[in-house]
Formats: sequence, structure tokens, C-alpha cells
Amino acid sequence: MRYSGFQVIKQALTGHKGWAPAWRDLEPQPHYDIVIIGGGGHGLATAYYLAKEFGQKKIAVIEKGWIGGGNVGRNTTIIRSNYLLDGNEPFYEFSLKLWEGLEQDFNYNAMVSQRGILNLIHSDAQRDAFTRRGNAMILNGADAEMLTTAQIKERYPFLNTNDARFPIKGGLAQHRGGTVRHDAVAWGYARGGDSRGVDIIQNCEVTGFKIENGKCLGVETTKGFIGATKVGCAVAGSSSRLMSKAEMRLPMESHVLQAFVSEGLKPVLPGVITFGAGHFYCSQSDKGGLVFGGDIDGYNSYAQRGNLPVVEDVCEGGMAILPAIGRARLLRMWGGIMDMSMDGSPIIDRTHIEGLYFNGGWCYGGFKATPASGFAFAHLLAKDAPHETATAYRFNRFETGHMIDEKGMGNQPNLH
Repeated sequence: MRYSGFQVIKQALTGHKGWAPAWRDLEPQPHYDIVIIGGGGHGLATAYYLAKEFGQKKIAVIEKGWIGGGNVGRNTTIIRSNYLLDGNEPFYEFSLKLWEGLEQDFNYNAMVSQRGILNLIHSDAQRDAFTRRGNAMILNGADAEMLTTAQIKERYPFLNTNDARFPIKGGLAQHRGGTVRHDAVAWGYARGGDSRGVDIIQNCEVTGFKIENGKCLGVETTKGFIGATKVGCAVAGSSSRLMSKAEMRLPMESHVLQAFVSEGLKPVLPGVITFGAGHFYCSQSDKGGLVFGGDIDGYNSYAQRGNLPVVEDVCEGGMAILPAIGRARLLRMWGGIMDMSMDGSPIIDRTHIEGLYFNGGWCYGGFKATPASGFAFAHLLAKDAPHETATAYRFNRFETGHMIDEKGMGNQPNLH
């Protein structure tokens, strides 16, 4: 069933009895050409593009829980391509372009809202750094505009531009950035993949890999053995635990990243705003809640919950630039498990085991990368060659010294 305005009217007149399930809930077949481990945004997008763009058949996505229960439904919904380094910026700009046509592509309302993103500047040195970043964005085909304090006052009168500690001296704006309804992305890709023959298998946890003579023949799961010609792993913060079953140690750590939402308010934030003197970012959902987040908890964990010191730190950052946020009540908070790589940039590559492929290390950038990650991983699985925008995302960069150190924090994942 294709969704359309006509279909909405038809179903309304017939008591909404004709809607079909968005996707089938299936049991696994004995063998597939390609098995994707991980039913989050990246795994579902990979399966969707494998079927749609690369004509692959017999594809399965296996998820240990339910579709949308992982990081794809536990983030702050921001999309952008305001990166600096050549290894990252073309990839994230490719992702943003895919976001711009996503709803028409998979015929699902993901609520893509390009309301813009503003990174605030609080020092002269930061202005120089953001000017460089803006120029890098423009050179890679993205949009970027440097705003003065006067322009920010006019557009965002609620910001505290004269804070004694963190005066706002300008900002770097990307007007094509914005937000997307995160769980709708998972549902849209799941529905799109299912309509093209992808088997989506929920509540099916991988317990091991069957590897013989250096080749992966499939996966052992709680629903039995599933054979596969190729296996792709896209499980975010569970990457290290999963790949350890193939006796691989990854150059990454798992940390909790908290997110928060306030009570519903009347429209106040026209776009996404980030604090330049700390780690705080905020937007307003269509239901009115202020959605914001900050740094990871700073210690390794697989728990999808946070702690009060981070709540305090994030709220302090919000109060510094937006004092009015102090009057809003916090409605709820949650955590996602981040797969923090050693240079802060992702990995999309073949492993040393034939037929076993890996996608992970997304740190803070996982959600905004969803379409490009799926497309690039699908390209790798289908053609055994990296996509042109993901050529730098290789395992061996840690051996050769070609790290993509976007934040300049080196091998300290907790700082990325």
C-alpha cells in the first residue's frame, strides 16, 4: 500500500479498516545472501538500499529487540553536515542530501524539518575556527553562513548574548540542517525494505558466528542458525560485544549519552542551537518539548540510563545561553549507548574474515549519518568496494596514522 492523501481520505471514510501492517514480522529462513545484524536506522537503511539501489535479493535484518528500540529512537533528532575535515564533510553532506529527498523516496512521513542549526561563537579564536569550518563546508558543496552578534540578536532575541563568562560573538549557521522524527526514520526504512522483499526478524539475538577456514558462513541466534553469504554488523554501542564473538577487538569504547525533553511549550526555538563554550544543544519538538543533550557520561557502560551530574552539567550549559530554560520542567530523560571510536570518526569496512563486514564507531554522529551510512554500507556489501564518500572510513587508518580527528582529541573517545 502506498501512502497518500487520497489513501488517508479513503481509510477515514471506511473506518480505517483497510490499513495494512507497515512491515511483516517474520521467522528466519535457513539461508540468505546478506544478513544485516542490527535493526536500527543504519541496519534498516542498509537493507533498504541493498534492495532498492543495488538490486540485491534474499536479505534479512535481525534485531535482538524490537525495531526502533535502540539508538535510532534514543537520540536528539538533529541532522546537519557542518563538519571540517575532508574525510567527514563530503560524507555528511551526502547524508544531508539523502535526508532532503527521503520522505518521497521511501513514501513515509519522517517529519524532516530543515529549520536550521546555529553553532554559537564565544571567543575570537573560536570565530577563526568556525570561519575555517564554514569555508570547508562551502568547498564541499554544503551551505554555511557566519552570523554577527547583531544578526543573532535579531533572529534569536531570547539568547543571552551579553553573558559575562560566555558572551555570544557570532555564530556559524547551516540553514539546511534541522531535525527529523527519529522513530519514523526506523519505521520508514523498515516499511521500505519490507516492501522490497527484505525479511525483518525481531527478538532474534546473535549468540555467535560460524567461521570456518577464515570465512563467515552465517550466525548463531536465539532462533537457530542462519546461513549467509555475507554478514554486515551495524549494532552501534553493542559493536565490541558482538564482534568479540568473532574474536575481534575493536578500536572503540561504549559510553552512555543522555538526552532530555522538557514539558510542552509554545513555539520558542525556531531551529537547533548549540553552545560553543560547552557541550549543550537544543531544539524544540513539534509537540512543544525542548529536546536537549550534552556530553557522554565519561565512563564505559552498556546501561541505557544516565546520572545526575550530567543532568546538572547539561542544564548549566543551557542556562548560560538561554536563561528562560530555567523555568521549564524536565519531563523525562534517557540514554543511548555510543560506540566511541579512537579518533571520533566512524568505520565502514570489510573485516579480515571473509564475508564479514562492519559498520560502527559513530560516536555522536550516528543519527544524522543514517541515510549515507546505509547507502555506503550497502555499496560495500554489494560491490566489495567503499563508496566514494566513505573511502577514509577504514580499519587500517589506525595502523597507518591516517586518523580523521575531527575534534582534535586524539585517542580519547570520552572527549569525542
